[in-house]
Amino acid sequence: MTTNTDHSSSLFRQPRAVYAVAFACVISFMGIGLVDPILPALKTQLDATESQVTLLFTSYLVVTAVAMLVTNAVSSRLGAKRTLIIGLVIIVTFSALAGSASSIGGIVAFRAGWGLGNALFIATSLSAIVSSARGGFAGAIILYEAALGLGIAAGPLVGGSLGSLSWRGPFYGVAALMSIALVATVLLLPATPKPLHPTSITAPLRALTHRGLLTVSIAALLYNWGFFTMLGYAPFPLELGVMQLGWVFFAWGVLVAIFSVIAAPRLQTAFGTAPTLYVVFGLFAVDLAVMAAFTDRQSVMVACVVISGVFIGVINTLVTQAVMSVSPVERPVASAAYGFVRFIGGGLAPFAAGHLSAAFSVHVPFALGAVTVAVAVVTLASVHRILVDADRGVDEDGHRSPTDDAEVAGEVADEFGGAPGAVDDELRAQHR
Repeated sequence: MTTNTDHSSSLFRQPRAVYAVAFACVISFMGIGLVDPILPALKTQLDATESQVTLLFTSYLVVTAVAMLVTNAVSSRLGAKRTLIIGLVIIVTFSALAGSASSIGGIVAFRAGWGLGNALFIATSLSAIVSSARGGFAGAIILYEAALGLGIAAGPLVGGSLGSLSWRGPFYGVAALMSIALVATVLLLPATPKPLHPTSITAPLRALTHRGLLTVSIAALLYNWGFFTMLGYAPFPLELGVMQLGWVFFAWGVLVAIFSVIAAPRLQTAFGTAPTLYVVFGLFAVDLAVMAAFTDRQSVMVACVVISGVFIGVINTLVTQAVMSVSPVERPVASAAYGFVRFIGGGLAPFAAGHLSAAFSVHVPFALGAVTVAVAVVTLASVHRILVDADRGVDEDGHRSPTDDAEVAGEVADEFGGAPGAVDDELRAQHR
C-alpha cells in the first residue's frame, strides 16, 4: 500500500532529466510577463511609441498562435526530445538577439522568433516530464503545474530585477537560464519515442468546423483581448518604476497561479463550468471597466491589475478544460485549434491599445477590453447546453468524453498549450 507520505516524497525524488525540463518550463512560462516591467523603459530609452513597444506582445503571441497549428505535426514526426531541443535552441538564440538589438524593431522581430521556440517547447515539455517522472501520471501533472505557477509569478519579478539594471537584462537572463536548461536536457533527458500516428497539419483548422470548439475559442479570443490589454498596456498608465512594476505583476502572477491550479477545479465542482465562467467573466469585465474609469488613479489601477489575477486564473483553466470537453476531435488537435484562435486576440490587443490611446484617450483601451469580455459571456452562453453536456461527460457530437480524473488533470496545466497531447500519449502507453 502506498501512503500519502510515500507519494509526496516521490515527487521530490525525481530523475535529473525531470528537473532539467521542469526548470526550463519555469523559464519558458516567465516569457509572457517578463517584459512587462521594462515596457515604459523601452519607450523612453529607444524613443519608441507605446504602439511600437506593445508589438513585443503582438509579435510573440501572433507567431505563437500560428505555430500552434504546426507544433503537434512537428512533434509527432520528430519526437518530444528533438522538438524540445529545437524549441530551446530557438528561444536561447532569439532572446539573446533581442538583448543585443539596438532598435525597437529589432527587439520585436527577435521576440517573434522567441514565440516560435516557445510554441515548440510548450507543445512537448509535459510529454517529456510524463515520460520520465516518478510518482505516476498525477505526480508529473503536479510538477508541471508547479513549474507553470512559479514561472507565471516569477516572470515579472525577474524582469523587474534585471530590468532595473538595463532593459537588456531580462533578455540576456532568459538566454543564460535557457542555455543551462538546454545543456541539461540534451545530456539528461532520454530519447522519447514518436507517436504511432503523425498529426495532420490541417487538422486544427478542420476542427474549427465543430460549433462548440469554434464558439468557445471565439469566446476565448474576446476574453484574451481584455486579458492582454491589461497585461500589455497597463504598465504605461501605471507610471511606476521598473522594480515597482515587477512587484505589481508578481502579485498578479501569484494569484493567477493559485486560482488556476487550486481554486478553478473546486469552483467547477461546486457550481459547474458554465455558471462559474459567466460570473468570473462578468467580474473581469467589471474590473476592466473600473480601470477604464479610473485610469488616472494609480492606486485603483494597481489594485485592479492585481485582483485580475483571480479572474484570469479561473478563466484560463476552465475555458481550456471546456474546449477539451466539448470537442469531438483529439485533444492535441483541439488544443492547437483553440490556441491559434485565442492567441490571435491576445496578440492584437496590446498593439490596438496603443493606437486607441493615441487616437482617443488612455481610457478607451480598457473600455474596449471590458466590452469584449462582456461579449465573451454572451458568446459562451450561446453554447450553454453543450457546456452543460460537457460537465456530464458528453461532447458536442453526443459521444462520451473522458471523465477519469487522470485523463482530465492535464487540462489544468494546459493554459499555454501542450498538455492534452501528453495526456493522450501517456494514456495510450498505459493501456498497451
